[in-house]
Amino acid sequence: MAEHCKISPAIVAESEERSYAFKIDGYSRTKRLIKDYEGVTSPPFCVGGHDWILRYVPKNGVLVSVYLVLDSADAKDVKAKVRFCLLDKDGVPVPSYSHTIPEHVFPGKGSAWGVVNFIKPEDLERSPHLIDDCFTIRCDVTVMKKFKGKENGQFVVVPSSDLHRHLGDLLKSGDGTDVTFQVDGKTFLAHRSVLAARSPVFKVQLFGAMKGSSDDQIIVDDMEADVFGSLLHFIYTDSLPQMSHEGDNQGVAASHLLVAADRYDVQRLKLICEDKLRSYIDSSTVATSLVLAEQHSCHGLKEVCLHFLTCPSNLEAMIASDGYEHLKSSCPSVLKELIARLLPAELKAAKDILMAI
Repeated sequence: MAEHCKISPAIVAESEERSYAFKIDGYSRTKRLIKDYEGVTSPPFCVGGHDWILRYVPKNGVLVSVYLVLDSADAKDVKAKVRFCLLDKDGVPVPSYSHTIPEHVFPGKGSAWGVVNFIKPEDLERSPHLIDDCFTIRCDVTVMKKFKGKENGQFVVVPSSDLHRHLGDLLKSGDGTDVTFQVDGKTFLAHRSVLAARSPVFKVQLFGAMKGSSDDQIIVDDMEADVFGSLLHFIYTDSLPQMSHEGDNQGVAASHLLVAADRYDVQRLKLICEDKLRSYIDSSTVATSLVLAEQHSCHGLKEVCLHFLTCPSNLEAMIASDGYEHLKSSCPSVLKELIARLLPAELKAAKDILMAI
């Protein structure tokens, strides 16, 4: 007769989650009045049986920072996972300004943890997310709670998915690669199955009916090696690599990566680049951004550009920019659409005639 096995109940970690939106009213006034490295705190909110507050630091050196602070007097060693994100005008998180912090232990009241480099002030000020001198930061807090069984057992915690890390390591190591790309004089090794799973274009190229018999090495034309490398990084890890560029160069890098994402139909990457480019719109870049948006069906980016140009001074500066002639020759239909928007509402007939030309 088989013996019965006795299994001790384990201590299982469960969690409680809550999102809290902290609206910063009067950004310019706050930035002017608050001293360097000092902050503004939100009203307290409760998650997992503990009180928390958000601390917003408008001038942490050259950065805007945000922190989650434990505010319960009797709290001790509270484990929580935190995500900070900037919200757009529709209350949707902006991917390029979203930061997830792995599980962190808050020792007691007043302990804080957060993101020092949440956003640069100049990036926030020229972004469409600063509306009427206000913007909103959302904090998603997940507090881990422990429930112990009747008998002592082991502590069981299910970690967050690290599939992206394993795939990223696979790309770096080159283990098991079965396809080679030559891009702008540089060689890239990759895995057909991973590329095909993430890109419909790669799937057709590598496994479709048009696949050649000698395509172990593929030459990619009209693309820089760094851009293709960033594309592969995203395909394997679902994240952007750390950008070495600064300022306007980041906008150029995002433009090139958007073109690559559109070329290989990696839609999430395309949207991330599109959202990133919205932060770099000014009178010197709006013309080229409009061309990019029109040629690659980036409707959100196009709307931001057209809205920017409804301001007469912005329109005049764009016409004087180097990109205006390129816009006029490449996408005349966009200029017609812009003019139609600038016409008064009562001139509907004129708008219809203009758009029909």
